[in-house]
This record gives sequence, C-alpha cells and structure tokens, in this order.
Amino acid sequence: NRGVMNRQMRMFGGVAALCVLLPLMPWSGYLEQRPHKVKRIMGVFIKASQRLHPRQMMVTIINSLHLHIRVNSPAAVPFPLADIHTEAVQAALAKHKEQKMALPMPTKRRSTFVQSPADACTPPDTSSASEDEGSLRRQAALSAALHQSLQNAESWINRSVQGSSTSSSASSTLSHGEGKGTSGSLADVFANTRIGRSWVRTERSLRVQTGMHKGSNRSSLMDTADGVPVSSRVSTKIQQLLNTLKRPKRPPLKEFFVDDFEEIVEVPQPDPNQPKPEGRQMTPVKGEPLGVVCNWPPALEAALQRWGTTQAKCPCLTALDVTGKPVYTLTYGKLWSRSLKLAYTLLNKLGTKNEPVLKPGDRVALVYPNNDPVMFMVAFYGCLLAEVIPVPIEVPLTRKDAGGQQIGFLLGSCGIALALTTEVCLKGLPKTQNGEIVQFKGWPRLKWVVTDSKYLSKSPKDWQPNISAAGTEPAYIEYKTSKEGSVMGVTVSRVAMLAHCQALSQACNYSEGETIVNVLDFKKDAGLWHGILTNVMNKLHTISVPYSVMKTCPLSWVQRVHAHKAKVALVKCRDLHWAMMAHRDQRDVSLSSLRMLIVTDGANPWSVSSCDAFLSLFQSHGLKPEAICPCATSPEIESSRPGRAILSMNGLSFGVIRVNTEDKNSALTVQDVGHVMPGGMMCIVKPDGPPQLCKTDEIGEICVSSRAGGMMYYGLAGVTKNTFEVIPVNSSGSPVGEVPFVRSGLLGFVGPGSLVFVVGKMDGLLTVSGRRHNADDIVATGLAVESIKTVYRGRIAVFSVSVFYDERIVVVAEQRPDASEEDSFQWMSRVLQVQPDCLHCVGPASVMVGNLVAGKRIAQASGRDLGQIEDNDMVKKHQFLTEMLQWRAQTTPDHPLFLLLNAKGTIVCTATCLQLHKKAERIASVLCDKGHLNAGDNVVLLYPPGIELITAFYGCLYSGCVPVTVRPPHAQSLVATLPTVRMIVEVSDRAACILTTQTLMRLLKSREAAGAVDVKTWPTIIDTDDLPRKRLAQIYKPPTPEMLAYLDFSVSTTGMLTGVKMSHAAVSGLCRAIKLQCELYSSRQIAICLDPYCGLGFVLWCLCSVYSGHQSILIPPMELESNLFVWLSTVSQYKIRDTFCSYSVMEMCTKGLGNQVEMLKARGINLSCVRTCVVVAEERPRVALTQSFSKLFKDIGLSSRAVSTTFGSRVNVAICLQGTSGPDPTTVYVDLKSLRHDRVRLVERGAPQSLLLSESGKILPGVKVVIVNPETKGPLGDSHLGEIWVNSPHTASGYYTIYDNETLQADHFNTRLSFGDAAQTLWARTGYLGFVRRTELTAASGERHDALYVVGALDETLELRGLRYHPIDIETSVSRTHRSIAECAVFTWTNLLVVVVELCGCEQEALDLVPLVTNVVLEEHYLIVGVVVVVDPGVIPINSRGEKQRMHLRDSFLADQLDPIYVAYNM
Repeated sequence: NRGVMNRQMRMFGGVAALCVLLPLMPWSGYLEQRPHKVKRIMGVFIKASQRLHPRQMMVTIINSLHLHIRVNSPAAVPFPLADIHTEAVQAALAKHKEQKMALPMPTKRRSTFVQSPADACTPPDTSSASEDEGSLRRQAALSAALHQSLQNAESWINRSVQGSSTSSSASSTLSHGEGKGTSGSLADVFANTRIGRSWVRTERSLRVQTGMHKGSNRSSLMDTADGVPVSSRVSTKIQQLLNTLKRPKRPPLKEFFVDDFEEIVEVPQPDPNQPKPEGRQMTPVKGEPLGVVCNWPPALEAALQRWGTTQAKCPCLTALDVTGKPVYTLTYGKLWSRSLKLAYTLLNKLGTKNEPVLKPGDRVALVYPNNDPVMFMVAFYGCLLAEVIPVPIEVPLTRKDAGGQQIGFLLGSCGIALALTTEVCLKGLPKTQNGEIVQFKGWPRLKWVVTDSKYLSKSPKDWQPNISAAGTEPAYIEYKTSKEGSVMGVTVSRVAMLAHCQALSQACNYSEGETIVNVLDFKKDAGLWHGILTNVMNKLHTISVPYSVMKTCPLSWVQRVHAHKAKVALVKCRDLHWAMMAHRDQRDVSLSSLRMLIVTDGANPWSVSSCDAFLSLFQSHGLKPEAICPCATSPEIESSRPGRAILSMNGLSFGVIRVNTEDKNSALTVQDVGHVMPGGMMCIVKPDGPPQLCKTDEIGEICVSSRAGGMMYYGLAGVTKNTFEVIPVNSSGSPVGEVPFVRSGLLGFVGPGSLVFVVGKMDGLLTVSGRRHNADDIVATGLAVESIKTVYRGRIAVFSVSVFYDERIVVVAEQRPDASEEDSFQWMSRVLQVQPDCLHCVGPASVMVGNLVAGKRIAQASGRDLGQIEDNDMVKKHQFLTEMLQWRAQTTPDHPLFLLLNAKGTIVCTATCLQLHKKAERIASVLCDKGHLNAGDNVVLLYPPGIELITAFYGCLYSGCVPVTVRPPHAQSLVATLPTVRMIVEVSDRAACILTTQTLMRLLKSREAAGAVDVKTWPTIIDTDDLPRKRLAQIYKPPTPEMLAYLDFSVSTTGMLTGVKMSHAAVSGLCRAIKLQCELYSSRQIAICLDPYCGLGFVLWCLCSVYSGHQSILIPPMELESNLFVWLSTVSQYKIRDTFCSYSVMEMCTKGLGNQVEMLKARGINLSCVRTCVVVAEERPRVALTQSFSKLFKDIGLSSRAVSTTFGSRVNVAICLQGTSGPDPTTVYVDLKSLRHDRVRLVERGAPQSLLLSESGKILPGVKVVIVNPETKGPLGDSHLGEIWVNSPHTASGYYTIYDNETLQADHFNTRLSFGDAAQTLWARTGYLGFVRRTELTAASGERHDALYVVGALDETLELRGLRYHPIDIETSVSRTHRSIAECAVFTWTNLLVVVVELCGCEQEALDLVPLVTNVVLEEHYLIVGVVVVVDPGVIPINSRGEKQRMHLRDSFLADQLDPIYVAYNM
C-alpha cells in the first residue's frame, strides 16, 4: 500500500520532519502485487542511499521521472488516439528500470526567532573534522534515521527516540543494551558513505543513556519527553521537537516562519549536455503570390448576389438527417432570397422606424444546433447583408452549459442583446415555469428571434442591401477557448474574410460547381472557412455531415463522397478511424473522385498513422496517396494545402530539431502541413519572452502575416497587441521589419522546401525541468499501455501543476465501468514509469473528450410544459371535481360516465352524469343528518369495486368530508384482512364514519369479526343501499384548492402502511395531465381492470371520467377468477383503444389463456383496435411478462407496440404514462456488474451479465424528474444510477399520520438538491432508483426524447459485500433454474442471503432445488446463499398490484410461520 509506505518513510532529524513527497511510482504496481517483497525493495533503496548524496538522489528521481517517449507509427491498439508502438513503451519501461530512484524531501519550517544553527546553541565541537565533514556526518545521520524509520517507524516513534550525539571518538559506545544492536546495524550499513567522488569514514553513533550518573553536570544534560536524560548536542534538537509535540497543536502563523526551499529542494538546473540550436537565424518565409482573377467579386456578399440571381437553381448546401440521408438542399437562389428577407427583417421589423433594435455594426449571437447548417448559413449571410456582425456560439443545454460565464462574458463584452435561432431550437432551450427562456448564468439578457421563413418579412422590391467593397470593418466574430478556459472573440474583417476565401481558393484550386463533403463544425475553424465562406465564393456544393450522424453511421461521409463524386472532403482523424472500423459494413464505395482529403488536426501525434492506415485500406477504392492533405489551423490563422521528417524525441524535448540516429523507440515521425498560405508570410519565434526569431533548427511558435488573418480579440486591447501585433526581433532585440505578425498558437518549424511542420500547440505545452512535452503526446503514450481494458473510450486529460520550483504532469483517466480497481492500478503503475508525476482514475462521464470538466450532463428529464399546452376554458372555470360534476350534470345529464361489468361481460350498473350527481347529493345529506359530520372529517369508504364506491366518494366531497378508500375485508379470511381495515380506521385520525353496504356492515359486526378485532370500537357505520330522497341544502366548496381532497392509504412492498394527502389542486392537476397525455375526451371509451383503492388505479377508476368526460368501462379484477375471457372480450366487443390493467391481471391472462388463443379466435375476440394497453404499477417494468403477453396475443391482433407501463410512487401516484402521442417505449441492455456499483453502462443484446430494462412510459406533462445521489442529495450524471426525484403540480401534500413527523415530511416532500441549477426547486423523493438516457427518438415537441428507466425500490435493495443488489434480479435467476419453481423471493437476515422458493411439483424435488439455487446465485451474482427455504405455492405474500411483500415474508420466516417443506442452511 503506497499510503502506508509514505507514512513509514517519514523520518525525524533535528527539527525537520522530512516526509516523502512522491510515491514510489515505478514500484507502485509491483508492491501492490507483491507485498511480501517490500523488505527487499527497501534494502535496494538503502543501498542506493549509500552511494548518493540525498540532494543528488532527489534530483536523480525528478530527472528520471521526466522520461517521456513519443513515437509516431501505425496504431498498435484499436483506437484512433493510439499510434505508439507497444514495444516502444516496453522498451521505455525496461530502460527505466535501470534508473536509480531518489526521494525529494518537503520543505521544512523553522522559526524566525530561532534562526541560528544547532552549533550556536551548544558547546563548540571539539572534533578535528572540517566543516564539510561535519555536514557530511549530518547527512549520514539523516540517512541512518531514514533507514531506521523504514525498518520500524511506528515503534521508533512510540519509543520517542531519545536522541543522538556526535562525537569525534571512533570508540563511542552505547550504554543501552537494546539500542546497541540497532546502532550496530546502522553502523554497518552506513560504515562507508559515498558523496560525489570522495569517500569519508562516518564516525557517528547514537548515545542513549538510561539514567543520570552521580556527579554529572545537570546543565549539560537534558531530559527527554519521558524524563530520560540525554547528551546536549543533537539531543537538544530532538528535545525541542518532542516538547513541540507535547504542546497543543496550533497552525503556525505565517509571519513567524520562512520556507527554506533551497536547503531541501535543489532548483532544477539546465542540463549541460542538452542539445542546443546550431543553425542560423531564420528569415520569414513567404507563400506564393496571391493571384489576381478577373472575376473575383469585390466582397463575399457580392458573390452571393451574383450566384443567387444568375445561378439560382444551383445547389449550395445539402443537409443530412440522423440516418445520413439527404433531407434538404439549399440552392443559391433560396440562400439569396431568404438571407435578403432576414436582413430586411433585422433592420426594419424588430423595432420601430425611429428606434430600431439593430443598426449596422451591432453584434448578434447565432445559436444554431450542429445538425442544422441550412438555417445557420441563411442567418450568417443575412447578418452580412444587414451589416450586423454575427457571433456563432454553441447551443446552451442547461443554465451552466456552453462555457457558462465565459460565453456570457464574451456576449456581454460584445454588447450582444439579440440572439438568432430556429423555432425547434428555441423550444429545446431550458425554460422557466412561466415558459420564458431561462437566464443563463453570466449571460446578458437576450432577445430571441426565430429565423424560420414563416416569421420573416418579405423585403420590398425597391429595398436592396448595401453591398460595398470589402473594407477593414468587422465581418464576424469567432469564439476561441484558451487553455485556462477563458473565451475570447477573434474578430475577422470583411477584407480578411475575402482574402481568406481567395487564398483558400488558390491553395485548394477550387473551381465552380465542385462538390465538397464537410464533416467539421460549420460554425468555426476550417468547417466555417471552407463549407460556408469559400463555398459561396466559388459556387461550390457542400454536403454537411453533422457529428450526430457520424455516431450512428460512421461511413456516411465516405458514402456521400461516393454518391456525389465529391472533389474535396474535410475531416478529422477520428472520422478516418471510424470509417475504417465501419468499412466492413459496406465495401462498394469509390473515392477516386477525391483530389483533396483535408485532415484538419495535423498537429496531433496520431494524425500520421491515421492517414497511413486509411490510405492502405481505401487505396483499393480509388483513393490517391497525393490526395491526403494534413493541415493545421487556429482561429487566428490557417495553414493549409499540403516529405515527412523522422526526428529525435530527445531533441524535440529541448526545442531543437535533430534527425533521429537512435533506436526507433525514441523517434518521432512528423508530417508536413503544406506551404505557407498564398499571399502570406511566416516566421518562427520563441514561445516564451519577447518574439525573438528562432534558428533554423529550433522549434517555436508559428507567426503569420497575412491579409487573411484575424484582426483582434474583441474588447481585449492588451491581449490583442500581444497576439495580433507581433513584431519579430533578432537576437540583439532589434525589430526585424515593420510588418506585424499574428501568433497562431501552433508550435513547429520550417523544413526543407519551405514546408511547414507542426509538432504541437501552445495550449498543450508542458515544460518540466526545462524540457517541453506535449499533452497530446502523453495522451497517446497512455493509450498505448493496454488502455482498452481500463480507460473508458480513451478519455484522458493531461495538464501540469506547480510543485516547488518545477512543473509536474498530471494525467486524469476515466475508468471503464467494468474495469476493476486492480486493473486500474496495474495500468497506472505502468504509465507512471513512462510519463510520471501524478495519475488519477475517475469514474465514467467525468472527462469530456477534449476538455477537463468538473461536471457532466445532469440526468434530468421533463414532460411537456403545461403552460404551453392549449386547453379549453373548462380548466379555468372549474377548479374542483365537484364543480366539474355539477357542470356535466347540467350540460350532458344523460351522458354515461361509468359502466360496470360482471364476470359474464354483462352491464350490471351504469352511472350517467346526472345519476352520479343526484346520488352523491343523497350520500352527502345522509352524512350531515345521520353522521352529524363537519367539513374536514375523515370518512372511510368500504365498498367492493363498483359504482357505489364512486358515488360515495363524490358524496363525501359534496359534504366537505375527506374520503378514505379502504379495501373491504375478505369474508373467508377475516383474521388476515380485517386488522388492516382496523389499522387504517385508527390511523386516519379516528375516522368519524364508515360508509359501506349492508352486507359489509353485517360482516363488520359479525361474531367472526369480533374474533379478529374489537367490533365495539368501530365508528358510526352507515350503509348506502337505501338512501332517503333528500336533497342537499348546499354543496360544499373548498375555500382554496390546497385544501385536502382525499387520503390515499397503501401498504408498500416493504410492509409499511402509509397514507398521503391529496389536495384539490393536485387532483385537478393529475386529471389534466392524464387527459392531455392520453387525449381523453367525451366520445372516448377506456376499459379499466384495476383495483380502485389506491394510487393511479383509484384515480383512473373514480376521478378521470368526471374530469375528462370519457366513458369508463369498469371490470373488477376478481371477476377474472371466474371468467378469464371477460377483460379481453370486453376490449374487443367495445373496440376499446385504451385499456388499463395490473400485472396480476396480465399474468392471469398469460398463464390461463396461453394455450387457448384458438378459442379466443373462435369467440371472435380481436385486439387490433387496441392502441395502448397500460400496466399500472409502482415497480420496475416486467419486460419478460409484457413481451410474453404481446407475443401470445399478437395472433388476435394485439400490436407489439401497444403494451406499455406506468410509474408512480407514494409521493406522486403518476409520474410516467405512455399515452397516445410520442415515441414508442424504448428498451436498453445494461451491465449488471456496473449496476451494482450504481453505474449505468449500456451493452449489446446477448452480452454476458446484461439486463434488459424497459422505459416506464413517457413523463406526464408538467412533471420534472432528476436523478440524485440519495446520500449526498447532489444531482448525478446520466451514467449513474440514483434516486428518482420528482417535481410536479400533482405531487401529494405530505404523509398523513396522527403524529406529524416534520423531519420526514420535509425530507420526502419538500427537499432540495445540495447543489446545481435546480437547487432552489422543491422536490419529492420517490424512493425508487433509476436513470435517464437521452435517446435518438424525437418527442412530440420536436426535441430529443429523454427516457426514464426504473430499476427498483431503494428500500428493497440488498447491501452485500459493499455492492447494491436488486432482489428481482436474483429472483429472476432462481426462477429459471427449475420448472417446478412457481415463485421466488429473496431478503437478507443478519447479512445472510435468504432465498424462498415455492415448489409446485412433488415434495421429493425440494432437495434437488437447493444446489441449483445456490449455484445459479453464485455464478450469476457472485453471492453465497445463506438459507434456502422451500415452501408450498401461495406462501409468498403478493399484494393486489402483484408486488411481492418481501418484508412480510421475512417477518414470517423469523417467526417460524412459513411451514416449509425443506430448509437448507449453508452457513
């Protein structure tokens, strides 16, 4: 363990506590694998300390740790960022083993009041040794103390080392027996210590005295901390240290101490043998003259006008859809006319004539997604024609997205008050509850303008834009992110934009009508320059391939080249690699039409190998070797239009160019990026200090002087002068010419033939001990060390931190979810030997490719915004269900709301709007007369499933009472069911009354009931079979919608009876959300086969029909016990489009009708009318059951897309419901191993340890969910499993208990995130674990659909071996082991896993089940089963929703009430 080693390697010498700074990096993996060899390694370390001065040891280790190998050759691993030979790394590791390691020491502190050395505080030394020898002895003493602390540091400290003294006598002896042996061994080890080239004999030993001799001079001796006297020299120092340790520890004041770096850490000195540049001072290199073409326009806008009016039908830009197929082609005529309309609208229609919103010269933000190049191009040229300055930025996804305050600082500094975007993009931006665009953090307040054609005004015929010759006025601003994260805007003038297009046209030899394929970002860099600007200059046709298409179809850009016979393609190395990986999918492509394949990341170390590999694969498809043209770009300048050089890595690290003469493992192959741009001039200056010209064999920063470059950083005059107005100087400091140059941020040199070579970027430059390293090189090296098994998607970030007087390299790698810690430490230990200093492995989704970030995409999703959904005035007029029922009774009195069917499918009862209203009035009158109840009293409704329950519910609302629906007790099992009824009556604050039928009233007062509960304590019981025809005087109207409407009691799967309070506002909001999601209206019919006592089942049974006016056909689930056909036959007979059921109903039909499909056909049952069959549940979707149901009844017309699920919880009964609109439910396969670590990793179907999960329906309108860490209460990323928190208008008001627990109430219903954008929002905790994944599907709003997947209840998870297991996963594995297992349930008991299985076969098979159950749990879940219990069928308790009551089962097991067939204890 490296931490233990670091603690053991601390030593005490004088007042200094010298601790080990760097872990033993090359030994870390070795020690972790072989802890028994720690002693041997310590011996090697001590021997090294004998030969080296401690300071030299420290310098040696620092220098040796800076070894860095960079080799550029064909990739050895299947990843685009790895082209370094594995053997190169192996050779580096082997060479590194020969290095001698040393340990730098931390700084020591000493008091400014005790500045004098120890010699000044003690009697003078009488030895004849010189001062140098004295210092050598002190170093030897430090080494001896280090060796002793390595052997037994803890005991050394515990014994409070008394001290040591220096004596000139070689015959100094020890008076303490135990110390003698120790000292003797130290003397043997340090008998000869080599310092530099001289050898000295150490004559120092330890003197430890156990007592005071008579007559001893007390003044010359001091007591140690435990009263042991010692001699006065070094012992004084130790005494000071021990006395300091005895005092209370206080942080030292800074002004009382000084840091002595120089005494411990040697400042890195330049290596005298380092190579130095030997060439002459370079002279600026000129590109070829910019040719003069007679038909070049005076401005880019003039080119657009020319092609738009004369070549209107010629294609300009083609956009692709998500599948990679062309979806729209923008012609030059359309581009001209739409840009003209936008320019006119911007200047004349946004404000008044006297006060226009925009005027020429103003800056405007362009916010367009990467998959919509057409709208971006129209907006860009519309701004140019309006003479306003476009500033393209990325689309912000959250309040802190798109660089957060940095982007906001750029917009604010540019004075931007207007943002252009599309209608679809505007809808996708995060909004407030009022429907307004959120105020992004650090952004100025913006006015958003939609640029879709239907929102633009056509310009008058006499209006024409002002197109003048290109001048120095700004044309557009391109943003750039610096190394520190700050965002700056590079301003490009109109003349520079025109000159840039001319230079690119000449360099790339563009001609009119050519087709180019652009895979780059069209908003910046080469993607903008070629695909948007030069495109119009030369009347080119650009095929834009967005990055999202490359993810799904990596070969799409190759297919576009083949289909359109493209002449030029603009790509990156990653696109080459992805095309090679997908090449086997399609082989009939031809690249013979390509004359230029521009690779725009030529500065990276893997570009050469990627180009070579791509050429070797596609040369047979017509790709010409000379077509591949690497180029290097930066926002300030561009180098384009393309020998190779094999350079020495050692020379490159010192900034000089040397042809490699060593072995291939230290060689670097670099590719030129072409010549200087036409019309430009280039020079190389030193990257640090004044812009001094480099020598011809020296590497420096590339500077360019060209009319085509940027002109300034907008609003940053100081930075602009240092970047855009650079005057190179010679070695004497005199300016070379008067032409200003622009720093490009690229490192390189000019090779033979004026070819430009780029070896890195300034942002990635790391200078360690005077040697330069490139961050990209280190990433490539790390990927070469078997990173595929450890690093997630090659995500590695590299930066440096300051330590003492030097820089240290830090490598942060993202660990694969399936990689173990042992694998990561193995990889880290190997990488540290090649590229040292610091290495961290972090979890997935913590490092974004290309950036080191603190966060990730927050896992959150939301339904449609209720504020934007149009609804009729009924919602505003009627806030309460009672008002809604009265209104329906007046307007549509004979409209049937409910039909109740029996087992034969016959209608036994109906309720129209008027009938329901009148019967509710009678019940309310009875409650007031007989019950003498007041508003707010609780009334228990004890009815079988039917219309009587509904009328009793509305009767309570009419009287102002609070209804509490309770499942009636079963006559055959009163002992088991009646106590639950009694408990709810008592918990509901002593319910004032019970409404029920005459049959149930007699049952409650029967002799059998008296044996289970005390029947004398029942509250008033009123039967509603014979109601008096008395009209209610006045219907109660709640004073506020927040008043309590009803109580919802339910027993959870953990056996907890919980009641929640539902307000009138929540009821109305819930009914409205369901109506909008399912598109319910008066002419619709739905079939419900659910228990109507709690949750969403009660809402669908009693509430929704009154609110929406649709007709509900009610089928009590108990009727299926006598007739399994009744539900399906009803759906078929009434041609129901939407039906709701429970898992119990679906399972009964699947098992009971599985072999009777032909009989169903014979009966004429046809389910082709079903659009949605929704399973109502509060658990993980049972994918196996729903798929079996779909497959079983597909022969009678059931669509496979019809079956879906809902998700709700106690705090919010309806969070997700599939509904009629929106995409179909999605399914994913996740890795079970990652799920146990609360990580989500998607795998392919059929992968080992994979779990199929289905989406739990679409999120209801007005509902927001976020995935939260249940312990820290912080939001999680979409790659994590966490608790589902919900915010919606129909969330319950809180728990209903006799003694309100405010803490639990606040924690579950009114809690907040610990941090994040939504920290001020009140959330409710569902108690269920899940995750959110963004899919490729499109929701009804036009945005990408976010799917919510429920994994399981948090309270039911099993914490075993530090991992989180979900019972359903173990139960599924057990159920598959034997055909005689009818049901299974698992729980834990004293850290033991208990498995209970129901045996449906003969009892002789019980013994056979035990090894099968034990083996399958061990093989699939790596758990040892503690107890296996085999029981009869029906023993495992299951509630009405089909959910297992595992805690009830556990209680029965502990109480020995299961009556098992067989019990096996594997303890």
